[in-house]
Amino acid sequence: MSQYIAKEGVKNLHKPGEELITTHCCYCGMQCGMHIRVNKKSGQVVGVEPRYDWPVTKGKMCPKGVTAYQTIEHEERILTPLIKKNGEFVKASWNEALDLIEKNYKRLQAESGKDALSVFGGVSMTNEKCYLVGKYARVGLGTRFIDYNGRFCMSSAAGGFLKTLGIDRGSTLPWPELEHTDCFFIAGSNTAECHPTSIQWLWKAKDKGAKLIVADPRETPTARVADVHLDLKPGTDSALANGMLHLLIKNNYVDHEYVKKRCNNFEELKKAVEKFTPDHTASITGVSVEKILKAAHIFGLSPRSVVMFARGVEQQSKGVDNVSLYTSMALLRGQIGKFASGVATFTGQGNGQGGREHGQKADLLPGYRKLTDPDAVKYISNVWGIEPEEMPKPGVSAYEMFDEIQKGTIRAMHVVCSNPAVSAPNLEHIWNGFRKLDFLVVSDFFLSETAQFADVVLPAATWAEDEGTTTNLEGRVIRIRKVREPLGESKPDWEILSLIAKRMGKGKHFNYKNAGEIFEEFRLASKGGKADYYGITWDRIDKESGVFWPCPSEDHPGTPTMFTEKFGTPDGKANLPSVAWKEAGEIPTKEYPLFLTTGRVVFHYLSGAQTRRVKFLMEQCPEPYAEMHPALASKYGLEDGDLVKLITPRSHMIVKTKLTKATRRDTVFVPYHWGKELAVNQLTNPCLDPISRMPEFKVCALKLEKHH
Repeated sequence: MSQYIAKEGVKNLHKPGEELITTHCCYCGMQCGMHIRVNKKSGQVVGVEPRYDWPVTKGKMCPKGVTAYQTIEHEERILTPLIKKNGEFVKASWNEALDLIEKNYKRLQAESGKDALSVFGGVSMTNEKCYLVGKYARVGLGTRFIDYNGRFCMSSAAGGFLKTLGIDRGSTLPWPELEHTDCFFIAGSNTAECHPTSIQWLWKAKDKGAKLIVADPRETPTARVADVHLDLKPGTDSALANGMLHLLIKNNYVDHEYVKKRCNNFEELKKAVEKFTPDHTASITGVSVEKILKAAHIFGLSPRSVVMFARGVEQQSKGVDNVSLYTSMALLRGQIGKFASGVATFTGQGNGQGGREHGQKADLLPGYRKLTDPDAVKYISNVWGIEPEEMPKPGVSAYEMFDEIQKGTIRAMHVVCSNPAVSAPNLEHIWNGFRKLDFLVVSDFFLSETAQFADVVLPAATWAEDEGTTTNLEGRVIRIRKVREPLGESKPDWEILSLIAKRMGKGKHFNYKNAGEIFEEFRLASKGGKADYYGITWDRIDKESGVFWPCPSEDHPGTPTMFTEKFGTPDGKANLPSVAWKEAGEIPTKEYPLFLTTGRVVFHYLSGAQTRRVKFLMEQCPEPYAEMHPALASKYGLEDGDLVKLITPRSHMIVKTKLTKATRRDTVFVPYHWGKELAVNQLTNPCLDPISRMPEFKVCALKLEKHH
């Protein structure tokens, strides 16, 4: 482990008897650089220090990152396999747990075929593990039913980038260039809370005169410092983006030479946005004409601009449309492929980028290859040592797998590094699905809400107990280092998957001694694909502060800036979409007169399974709340801190009010980091984007009742 110890310049950060292990945070896509403090004698993790030499975050960490180490040796860690007997979990040996899994998996496949089994993956894992989840489903179990929690996070960004640019990489530029940007157009991202360590680049740019435009229904801490806050109604992003495109064209802010040379369908787009005058756009979005005009003027005249967005834009039934249109704003200005300019999405999960590229999606194989492409199937089959005919066909998206459970098609599921019992929409449907399954296996290091439904829980190692790579929100492949041995009898996910695959008679395909061997196979599997990692090695990552994909060979420098010469489409040109306006899947009515929207707070991560177990974070934000405007609250006789009943066509929940003038008078916001009766996703709408199959978390119809 000595090669992982932090080098000179950080000796003052730790005490005698300790060593610093250089790694990255386990939470969001910023993947902040950090040093873990380890007691040399006991091997215990005793603290964390920021990594000032990491070029992306420069020593910055958020409250979650500062306390992330506290989950490693937490008292609630699952340390042995658990088997449910008579409704209660009892400790078991690995052999007992694996025997039970093998028995049930083989029985169910004998009764109902290979596709009786399913896998629900996650992207808070290394690339090596994410890659192996896909191989495990298709080779180890032989099932077509695999999808992952990125379907609830990044799938619309992927769909929009593929539609316009031809390659899905979350950022077209490296993050440190942002301090030289002249204008930021940020849509659907409360960056200051959700990706706080990135905000330093915006401050540096603003110190040099940069402008900030924020599109968000709430006056978030990010919107509060904006030059223009476009306070749109939830679900109206595509109308706002069309309105911006209309003004860019009308005011001749278009880089015509760039568009003519590098884009398709400009005339069609021009015609499609003709009717989106400022008045028409304002009538749909609720944003004033004055603000729309000002935003277009600032954006259109900025020499270097970046369009950025996150889940507020993507978690809609029109998420792909939204991403495509916002991306088109950058294309019309000729910004993509240039210094300090382009387009970027704020990646929600730690490996939200890499985890979606290498085989966890229902229709994709490693390297971002399509499962419907015979050549792709042939290539990956060769890497895996199977016949192309053995490769399962595409499955269905994450939420739709629970429809297949209700039909009886799927009878067993293995959930790896995910908590859909909190993170999926319309949770009663999800809970009923888990209850209906014949057999549920969950790999986790805490007894999450999903794990509580399981028949077998397998103790997984934490991020600090294994090594590998992740891909941050820039597309930079980085190293996660092992800090200590797995606690108790816990094992890394790749080892767990391999053990089960061996029980299913596929052991020859899963003979790995360590994560490094998986990485070498994974490099080969990605070779030649759109997401090509073949030229990336662990040594290169260490020497070069990460390597940007695509990187097709070891002498290739990597690709920090995407699309400098051509796009990832067959003809090398970007596609400008023409998108007709349509309403969200569910809008307010007389019975349900309000909008409900959801999101994050700075103190919690995703379903909260980790952060709700950290004392400091729970002290700062112990429970969800209904954030609403005082004028809205007064209509219902509500005061700050009162209990309110939130009701949508699906379900209801009771939370305290939090009054603020920062929220639209027709909109209620609730954070989503809690489970069971405190899970706001009981209420959210499962209406799916037709391309990305992303559920509409960010928009549904709501009514309120004061709770007595």
